[in-house]
Amino acid sequence: MELSPRYNPSQVEDKWYQRWKEWGYFRPSLDRTQPAFSIAMPPPNVTGVLHLGHALNTTWQDILIRYHRMRGDNTLWVPGTDHAGISTQAKVDELLRERGQSRHDLGRDAFLQEVWRWREEYGGAILDQIAKLGASVDWDRLRFTLDEGLSQAVTEVFVRLYEEGLLYRGNYITNWCVSCRTALSDIEVEHHEESGKLTAIAYSVVGQEAEIIVATTRPETMLGDTAVAVHPDDPRYQDLIGQWVELPLVGRRIPIIADAFVDQTFGTGAVKVTPAHDPNDFDMGKRHQLEEIKVIDEDGRMTNLASGYQGLSREEARRRVLLDLSCQGALRGEEVITHAVGHCERCDSVIEPLLSLQWFVRVAPLAAPAIEAVKTGDIQIVPERFVKIYMNWMENVRDWCISRQLWWGHRIPAYYCRDCGHTVVSSAMPNACPLCQGELDQDPDVLDTWFSSALWPFSTLGWPESTEDLALFYPTSVLSTGYDIIFFWVARMIMQGIHFTGEKPFSTVLLHGLVRDSEGHKMSKSRGNGVDPLEVVTKHGADGLRIALVLGSAPGNDYRWSWERFEAGSHFANKVYNAVRFVLMNRPEGFEPEDSRVSQHPVDQWIWGRLNDTVTTMTEALEQFEFGQAARAIYDFWWDDYCDWYIEMAKVRLKGDPHAGVSQTRTHQDEKVFFTGDETAGALTTLIQVARRALALLHPFMPFVTEELFWALNNGTASVMVSVWPLPEQKRANPSAARVVGLVQQLIRTGRNLRHEVRLNPSDLAQFVAVADDVSVRQSFLALKSEAALLLRAKTLDVVLKDQAETVSRAIAGVTTGGSVFLRLDGLIDLDRERERLSLAIGEATQEKDRIQAQLDNPQFVSRAPADVVKKARESLNECQARLQRLKEREAALA
Repeated sequence: MELSPRYNPSQVEDKWYQRWKEWGYFRPSLDRTQPAFSIAMPPPNVTGVLHLGHALNTTWQDILIRYHRMRGDNTLWVPGTDHAGISTQAKVDELLRERGQSRHDLGRDAFLQEVWRWREEYGGAILDQIAKLGASVDWDRLRFTLDEGLSQAVTEVFVRLYEEGLLYRGNYITNWCVSCRTALSDIEVEHHEESGKLTAIAYSVVGQEAEIIVATTRPETMLGDTAVAVHPDDPRYQDLIGQWVELPLVGRRIPIIADAFVDQTFGTGAVKVTPAHDPNDFDMGKRHQLEEIKVIDEDGRMTNLASGYQGLSREEARRRVLLDLSCQGALRGEEVITHAVGHCERCDSVIEPLLSLQWFVRVAPLAAPAIEAVKTGDIQIVPERFVKIYMNWMENVRDWCISRQLWWGHRIPAYYCRDCGHTVVSSAMPNACPLCQGELDQDPDVLDTWFSSALWPFSTLGWPESTEDLALFYPTSVLSTGYDIIFFWVARMIMQGIHFTGEKPFSTVLLHGLVRDSEGHKMSKSRGNGVDPLEVVTKHGADGLRIALVLGSAPGNDYRWSWERFEAGSHFANKVYNAVRFVLMNRPEGFEPEDSRVSQHPVDQWIWGRLNDTVTTMTEALEQFEFGQAARAIYDFWWDDYCDWYIEMAKVRLKGDPHAGVSQTRTHQDEKVFFTGDETAGALTTLIQVARRALALLHPFMPFVTEELFWALNNGTASVMVSVWPLPEQKRANPSAARVVGLVQQLIRTGRNLRHEVRLNPSDLAQFVAVADDVSVRQSFLALKSEAALLLRAKTLDVVLKDQAETVSRAIAGVTTGGSVFLRLDGLIDLDRERERLSLAIGEATQEKDRIQAQLDNPQFVSRAPADVVKKARESLNECQARLQRLKEREAALA
């Protein structure tokens, strides 16, 4: 089967992806006798576009899926998308604005129809992009978080949590976006370092000539203060605890309370307490039964409880409050600081911590078994250093706000009686209030997107129904995701999975880092440093992108991308392609290797040994999720062992006809090497056998080019995707052969260095003498003399023993393992010109050595210069002396 002269990814990748789908290779075998291996793809947002983080995580997952499929496991990878409540609603809101409408003009039902239409048209784009990477997911099991089945699972979980007393509704502090007009989860808040002012305000103690000074970055919230807090052990305020202060501008009297939460070493040791606008203050207010005064509303404007500032925006109120405090004489200074300010990740508005009526999950009872599962090792977190982070968060977890003031999403299955106010939570809307038979209204809010995605590992497999998929593939095997959502998604999946199925949702949590630019910065729209993976695929192919991402990655570590990495990945794909194409071009028509054949040639035995080592290294690395190590092993095998060494050495035996008897070839002048057709067949057989296995090893990393080549090597009869993962084949290798090849490789390297020293052109033939220290080394050199001569571009290559060798005149020498290599210079270079060049170089090197030596002999330089400068000077002196020694040896050789 012929291959085109050049590898063109665009002509290969789509072709093979469609064939794999048509042949059903992405579907699990459903063989109950085989171990099950399953992954639930972290569902990307339907509004999302592919970025390098997606590409890295998708590649990791696909490597695992393809590897386990080749191991014979019953393998399933479930794809899907998340409805992405806020971002999807924002997209459709924007489209409506362009038409001069709003969702309120349409009404809820009509608006939701618009969103579904948008989702049908655009919601699958990111899945198409992920497919471009070669993701071998089972498209027949594609899921969406608003599918009927998944929606049923969400309702079931909400109702059961409510019935178990793990859900409640109340007024609590939430992250509120005044533009999106909804509560947000912590993961939806981005913190930016910004310059701000820390304002010191004096609160007068009632009935005393004293004041307490507090500092705040948000002076407008002081209008809602209901206390000033100090630490109970702070000696400065012992006499004031229980006293009252007068709130400036408002005149309201508020107490001075003692609370251990206050850090007495920070600032003045006294803090203002605003329960309605700060989560820590809210907790403190609950402990001390403080009033909650809401002075900022859901639009970010001051309420009628904000004294004379009602209707002002937060920003204008801040300016007015500061001005009025100054006029009242209550300001005690300002300090410019840099602090983290929360912003909505969707619209970039500053987040307002706001008291609002929301639904919450009591997390502590769910967290206990989730902590135990990780602590006992039932769930493994990779890398292990993230266990401590997970534990710290879980042991201090807060209740989870799950309601969102949106229309797009899973509507909360709670119903409120218009007459008596009774709340009914039910999977189906009741006809009337069970207490008074009054009419019911459903809660207008929807559930946090993370609530439905927390059920993803089991809801995608059919829960709450008892499905075959659930029985076969749950718990799933691996969850691969970013370390930045270990709290917001991973922990919640563990809690919900254990609580509702009685089993862990996955055995391993595999965490990848962030993909950063070449300078280490996080990619963002504002920096303009992002890169479109599809642009990389267009330029370098999906395989080039994948291998480049994997070679530089390790669990838990951030990854720095560069175009050079992707170019190198593309070059590697071409290297492998050209190597296999060379094999096919040298395979005679009708030649098919006998797989049972075991070659006795040392080069064949050596390459099998290297392949066995690579199989072992890769298998161990993949089992430990060290994708970078596994990729490096197969990369080095292909580039160095197979292409640069084995193919070049095998060329000696490829000159003849594998079907013939004895043949001969000329490898260097005046010397003929005889070999048999059987030896040619042995080289071809090894070339093909090893290439097939090495393609199988590379396949999980670079699926497209390996399929194209494997298909060609097997004459269009076998797919690498469903081939068997290779095992070490010790009978084909020989440790003594590895020693022989290693000695000859070092001889060749030394000889090539000598060629480089005298600046020979690659086409120039040269005369070499290999001097062996003992008989065994000479035998090794002789065993592969033809291969060494070919790779050295040798006109002649004499192999002699050290004690039998005559003096080799007019030659330069290099030391190799087990002996020496001489390159004869007669007739090769102009000796007189070379002596002149060497003399000039020796003079320059001597001057440089003397200069550095004089510098180091100067006590003032050694004592005053920085240590690294002195160290570098000493290293330069050593390098200069070594260079001078080599030059003098070369000059002596020409004498």
